[in-house]
Amino acid sequence: MPLKIVFTGPESTGKSTAAAALAAALNAPLVTEYAREYPAVAAGKYTAADLPKIAAGQAAREAAARRSAASYYICDTSFLVLKIWYEYKFGNCHPDIRELYLQNQPDLYFLCDIDVPWEYDPLRENPEERAELFDLYEKELQKSGVPYHILRGNPGERLIRARKIIKNLHGK
Repeated sequence: MPLKIVFTGPESTGKSTAAAALAAALNAPLVTEYAREYPAVAAGKYTAADLPKIAAGQAAREAAARRSAASYYICDTSFLVLKIWYEYKFGNCHPDIRELYLQNQPDLYFLCDIDVPWEYDPLRENPEERAELFDLYEKELQKSGVPYHILRGNPGERLIRARKIIKNLHGK
């Protein structure tokens, strides 16, 4: 079974950039963020009812990548992001999202630090809350028991660190 490697963290912390770079370096499938293509999110008019649908779309993408991967597949988001998004925005977590989160843990998380500048994107909502959200992610990762490493620095530094961690953990 291929190893699932997930990039997570608050908005605008370089998750997609780092995930794409690592996927290219490892010649691994990249699972992109389904929420970015979901019409209600793109229009800025989503509701709590949309997030379980987004989770289902993300699950389908992950399943396809898992089937096509040899050694690894890389995700630029995860059910952890959906869980924290739902809790932060709506005050609790939808049971379907919680279940997907609990049943689809990766083999390794990379938590992207907030040490990169905020970049505007019409889908981003929390430019002033990145430190608070980073703390929520780290606390949840600590509770999960899944190995995680914080990635800091510019994209090149993050890629070097991620590759070194994977090599040390899995010998590749």
